[in-house]
Amino acid sequence: MHSIIEKHIKHYARWDFLVFTLFTILSILKGKTTIFYILYFFWCNELLRIIIDRLFYKSNSNALLGFSKNTSILPSLFPMGIYFVFIVVFFGFISSWKNEEIALMNMEILFFKNTFFVLNVIFATIERILLHRTQQAVIVIFGIFTPNMLILHISIILGALLMFFVIRSFPDIFTPSNLWGSVIIIFPFILIKAFFAYYRQNK
Repeated sequence: MHSIIEKHIKHYARWDFLVFTLFTILSILKGKTTIFYILYFFWCNELLRIIIDRLFYKSNSNALLGFSKNTSILPSLFPMGIYFVFIVVFFGFISSWKNEEIALMNMEILFFKNTFFVLNVIFATIERILLHRTQQAVIVIFGIFTPNMLILHISIILGALLMFFVIRSFPDIFTPSNLWGSVIIIFPFILIKAFFAYYRQNK
């Protein structure tokens, strides 16, 4: 079992993308996906990475500190706090102010009552722990701006653009219950995830 896990964990970026895409597609099919779902997951994913890396990187002989040699998580938590407030207030509440269905769905996601979201978070947690426990060569970065924060930052900008110029222009099309509307909205975020997964795998 250990050898099987170790064999597949080496391709963690690929599995990370495939599992994320699978659960997201299932969420779309069940009409349980919003832009908040994606952005909040990216935020949770980065917070988990920061905490798990800090707890386990010293026991992983193949873990490498990135461009910043700082090992304190406090500089990372400050921008993460700002991102959290902005994502929850803007994409969780303000963007769905006049749509009760989406507002309730966002609250389910926020408080971890969306099954597919929870499964995504659980997988991300287990995956990161296994990377360290199996002594994989991972780059550990702490600081005010990390590669995953870049993903989050780009996603927030993209989400705002979609919210203002697409969703609000066609509110009857882009609803959780409209399958194709959800696919069109979520697809750019999957592309972002795929690009960075490909980059990590090849790097």
